[in-house]
Amino acid sequence: MAETIRHDKTARQLRLLSDALDSGRLGPVRRLVNTLSPAEIGNLLESLPPAKRSVVWGLVDPEDDGEVLVHVGEDVRESLIADMDQDELVAAVEDLDIDDLADLVEDLPDTVIDEILKSMDRENRERLEQVLSYDEDTAGRLMNPDVVTVRADTTVDVVLRYLRLRGELPEHTDHLYVVSRRHQYLGRIALQSLLTRDASTPINQLVDDEQPAIGVEESADEVARMFSDHDWISAPVVDDNNVLLGRITIDDVVDIIRGQAEHQALGAAGLDEEEDLFSPVPRAFRRRLLWLSINLGTAFLASSVVGRFEGTIEKIVALAVLMPIVAGMGGNAGTQVLALMIRGLALGQVGASNARTLLWKELRVALLNGLSLGLLLAVVVFVWFRDPILSLVIGSALTINLCFAATAGVLVPLGLRRMGFDPALAGGVILTTVTDVMGFLAFLGLATLILLR
Repeated sequence: MAETIRHDKTARQLRLLSDALDSGRLGPVRRLVNTLSPAEIGNLLESLPPAKRSVVWGLVDPEDDGEVLVHVGEDVRESLIADMDQDELVAAVEDLDIDDLADLVEDLPDTVIDEILKSMDRENRERLEQVLSYDEDTAGRLMNPDVVTVRADTTVDVVLRYLRLRGELPEHTDHLYVVSRRHQYLGRIALQSLLTRDASTPINQLVDDEQPAIGVEESADEVARMFSDHDWISAPVVDDNNVLLGRITIDDVVDIIRGQAEHQALGAAGLDEEEDLFSPVPRAFRRRLLWLSINLGTAFLASSVVGRFEGTIEKIVALAVLMPIVAGMGGNAGTQVLALMIRGLALGQVGASNARTLLWKELRVALLNGLSLGLLLAVVVFVWFRDPILSLVIGSALTINLCFAATAGVLVPLGLRRMGFDPALAGGVILTTVTDVMGFLAFLGLATLILLR
């Protein structure tokens, strides 16, 4: 429901923007844009064609430019940065949090990076260099080194006076982290505990040491899973020696989860989740050509199977009419299993320990679906062609193909993951090939054996 409301709101905002731009009235556009959050502005910019996007981008409050750049895909970000001069870029990103700045650095011109580094104090420059030293899609790259730490040998009164002196807290601060003299992570203290306990209470009596810290090399997917499992708002990040390096907050994890969903949806079609909806035709052509070429190759493989039974099809024309049913049903059934497997692999729910059990379960589901739908299809074919043997052939072929589809739906993503390939990106192509080939082979093979014997 919430997702539907958000989509409706975006569509309404997009319609108002487009109407105002078409009329040439920039005042209403500016007022509308300035009522939106940076994330909402980013979403709208991605929804606009390049000409209108450029106009709206010029109307965004310069104070929001940096945050907006963080919330758009790489392709759109590249086009927005191209419209900015060096001074504008420096002003836009120099006040960003370290983790957000690290996300943008690789897309910025070298001259801009140099200016930003010069404008930063030594501590923040070292923090940025530290974050950039870690691989992408790891906890180290996601973390913000700006954390509030306290010592266990102090009291609530001392900590509260320190916080007042500090003046402000980083966003999404729900806990303070307790560290040793060597800055090793010992636990956390909820802000509510500090506000409700007696001022003389020792900090070591309030420490919650049950929350595990996240290793700096942990993958982004694992970080998202841990946040989901424990309902965290923030979590500490430590190195191999348990030294506190920074923290990850829920807003970063939401971005990870959204990226996972987009990757699964677009990856299944061979597309990049960072691709601009209005990317230039030549770029879109090049990106899509590879997977379409692979699909063309697999289509020839399926056609070659059909060609082997050319004589059978010539003698029984009805086979040509019914062939797509078996292949199409197998593809749909296999896609269902593939989607479940990709989600299970992403969440860490599927592995070598339960793969056999899962395969056996999916085979039984496929067999039941095959028998049920095969019987229904056989009845329809009998009514259509008045041929009981043809009905038996297509019902049996459908059951066989659904079983192969289930097997491929389980084994293909597991095999791709073991070989180091992304199941979301390549699984659909392989699965379609299997179901097409086996569907044609089962149907035409049975027809040849039974109808033409």
